[in-house]
Amino acid sequence: MRKFINYWRYYSLKSEQYYECMKKTYKINLYSLRQANILVTILAGIFAVITVLSQQDLFRAFIYILTALISFLLVIISNSKIKQINIFKKEPNKLFIYILTVIYYANIMFFGIYLGVWLNPENYAVTFMILLVCSLFLFSKSPVFILCLTLGAMTVFIVCAVLVKPPEIYITDIYNSVFAALISLFICWRMNMLRVVSELNTYKLEDERNLYMDQSTIDELTQLRNRRDFMQTFQRYLSNYRSSDDFLCVAVSDIDFFKNYNDHYGHPKGDDALRAIGNAFNRLKDTMGVYCARVGGEEFALLWFEKDPSHVDAVISRVNKLIKTLKIIHEKSNVSEYLTMSIGVFIEKCGTSNDAHELYNLADKALYCAKGNGRNCAIVRGRDISQYQIKASS
Repeated sequence: MRKFINYWRYYSLKSEQYYECMKKTYKINLYSLRQANILVTILAGIFAVITVLSQQDLFRAFIYILTALISFLLVIISNSKIKQINIFKKEPNKLFIYILTVIYYANIMFFGIYLGVWLNPENYAVTFMILLVCSLFLFSKSPVFILCLTLGAMTVFIVCAVLVKPPEIYITDIYNSVFAALISLFICWRMNMLRVVSELNTYKLEDERNLYMDQSTIDELTQLRNRRDFMQTFQRYLSNYRSSDDFLCVAVSDIDFFKNYNDHYGHPKGDDALRAIGNAFNRLKDTMGVYCARVGGEEFALLWFEKDPSHVDAVISRVNKLIKTLKIIHEKSNVSEYLTMSIGVFIEKCGTSNDAHELYNLADKALYCAKGNGRNCAIVRGRDISQYQIKASS
C-alpha cells in the first residue's frame, strides 16, 4: 500500500521526469481522441438509426444523434490540430487537449447515464459501469486528472440514480459504480505508469547511446574530437558541402619538439599542455567555426570552409595567436622559449576530390615541409595555389 501511495504521489505531483515524458504524449492523446470519437460517432449513429427504424422513439434517437454529433465535432477538431502539428510543426496545446478530453468524457458519461438511469430506471446501470471503466484507456493522463473526471461522473450518476431509481436499485448501482471507479482508476494508473516507465527507459537508452557515441568520438584528454570522428566528418564535408562554400581547407598541426618537452618536464606536464591546446582549439571552433580534432599524440587536425582562399591566413594567424597566448614554457625547444606549433594546410576546391585520405596526406606533407623550414610556421598549399609560408610571430 505504501508503495502504491508513493507511486500515486509521484505521478500525480508531476515530477520533472514525469512532466517531460507527458509532454511527448500530448500528440498521442490527440490521435487517441480522434480514434475514440470516431468509434463513439459510429456506435451512436447506429443506435440512432436502429431506434428510429425499430422503436420510432424520436427523443431517444435525438439523444443518440446529439452524442454522435458532439463526437463527430471532436473528431474534426482533433484532426485539425493533428494537421497543424504535422504540417506547421506547432507544439500541441496541453490545456486544449485536456479540454477536449473533458468534453469527450462528459459526452460518454451523459450517454451512459441516459442509458443506465433515465431510460431504464428499473434496471441496473451496467452500461454506465462499462463506459466508466473503458472510456479513458486510450489516453495518457495524470492520475489526479483521471480521479477528477471519475469523481465528477460518479457524482452526477449518483444524484440522477437517487432521483430516478428506487432505493433497492440505486443502492446497488452506487456500490457497483464505486467498484467500477476503483477498477478504472487502478487500470488507468497502471497503464499510465507503464507508459511513463517506457518513456524513461527510452530516455535512458538514448542517454547511454549518446554517452557511448561521445566516448567513441571524443578524445578524453583534450575533449576534442578524435581521429575516428575526424575522418568521418572529413568525408561528410567532402560529400555534403554547401553551395555557398567554394573551398575546403584541411590543416594538420604538430607541437614542436614535444618529445623533448615530455622528457624534460614529464608526461603529466605534457598532458597539461595538450589539455591547454585542446581548450584553445575549442575556442577556435566557437569563434571561427573551425572543426578541431586530436588525431595523434601531439598532432591536431582542423577542417573548415572558405569562400576566399586568402582568408586561410586569418585562421592560421588565429591559431598561432591562441598558442602564443598560452605561454607554455618550453626550455628544450630550438625555435622559441614557449611551446609552438608547425602547421600544414591544403586547400581544395569543393567538389574536386572525394578522397579524404589523399587530402589529409597532402596536408601532412605540407606539415613536414613546415618542419623542414624551421618549424613554428605554416605551409599553405593547393592544387591551383602557389605554396607559401606563414611565419608565426615571435
